[in-house]
Amino acid sequence: MPLCKSVTINNDTRLLVWKITESLEELSTGTGLKEVCAARVQKMKSEQHRKGFMSVRKLMEEAGYTDFDLYYDTNGKPHLNDGNAISITHSYTFSAIIISKKNSGIDMEMQRPKVVAIADKFIEKEFTYLNSDDTQNYIRMLIAIWGVKESVYKMLSKPGLSFKQNIEVLPFTIEDGKGSAVVDFEGHQSTHPFYFEEVEGFTLVYCLENL
Repeated sequence: MPLCKSVTINNDTRLLVWKITESLEELSTGTGLKEVCAARVQKMKSEQHRKGFMSVRKLMEEAGYTDFDLYYDTNGKPHLNDGNAISITHSYTFSAIIISKKNSGIDMEMQRPKVVAIADKFIEKEFTYLNSDDTQNYIRMLIAIWGVKESVYKMLSKPGLSFKQNIEVLPFTIEDGKGSAVVDFEGHQSTHPFYFEEVEGFTLVYCLENL
């Protein structure tokens, strides 16, 4: 079974990661879906996306849930029927979820050079501590920053929240494996801890409720 990581972060929070090696049929066997979700899978043109969707349901089963325990609010944020928070991500050959009694967000991104071309679309203040001369490390840092901002965005789920204008990732290094992000939005400011690790050319990031 390709559950490649299951970590209890604290008494309230659990992180699970799945490496997708199965066929779509194998991922679908024994996994029930709500009608709306079954229809959604059928409309997906990419088998990769279908596999990502179904592998998330496998992770939920590992955590003691099914697709019938999951619902989405009007902002598209997932929730669990028992009141626990859940955040979901899937990218190519990996999927991951974080389940907690507190608000949280998760993201997993492939480390790809094309992030350099779009860096100015999602960062501004962070350029002050980035070194673009070290290309490999620069890409890794950019991917981590993108993952942090994506995780924060998922966690807060506020319409209009801008990666570039409202979320600042404070200085950190790859070796740190953690840091803090500051959100300044609609007159309110909050600070959120984030943690990350690199797995087979991907970067896994999760953020927790404000400090």
